[in-house]
Amino acid sequence: MEHTTRIPPAEITGVKGALIKRMIEKKLGKVPTAVGVYWHNPKVLFASFGLGGKLQKWDACDENLKSFAHMAVASLVGCTWCLDFNYFETRNKGLDVDKAREIPRWREADVFTPLERDVLEYAEAMSQTPPTVTDELVGRLHAELGPPAVVELTSVIAFANMSTRGNVALGIESDGFAAACGLRPLAERPGVASAS
Repeated sequence: MEHTTRIPPAEITGVKGALIKRMIEKKLGKVPTAVGVYWHNPKVLFASFGLGGKLQKWDACDENLKSFAHMAVASLVGCTWCLDFNYFETRNKGLDVDKAREIPRWREADVFTPLERDVLEYAEAMSQTPPTVTDELVGRLHAELGPPAVVELTSVIAFANMSTRGNVALGIESDGFAAACGLRPLAERPGVASAS
């Protein structure tokens, strides 16, 4: 997919650049546009990669729930890159692709459990300015998941806000990973025209 970012992608050069490109191409098949944009400041890129990698190793909260939460943030904020990539990763990790596809219209979709709906509501509530999280919502999550999982989920949602908002601000859009592997298009968020 061709699109124009607000900061043109830099050429990824040097030894570190060659290693990054090879590693990413091996995993994804191509280097995402976002890597070129963030290559203007490799310290920021590597810090983001590092934190994202650490989040992947956390295991107190169910992977589906964390993936759904990130996608809910991306849908709310309008980050087509994060929606596309997380949908693609849902397939790669063997998570629930049919539910992931419905994240943009989760309130209208009938595929989600009450717990999943609470997670999606929490992701959106944390992403509002100011946040609209309630004691009742956290209480339900605490009762269902326990403190370690709620803390982990909260941190994943905070990371999702950092990455989605940065991508939107820099004009980084979907690279078409989900379509390239044959996934059906994501459901559209009610009242929002398709961005891809």
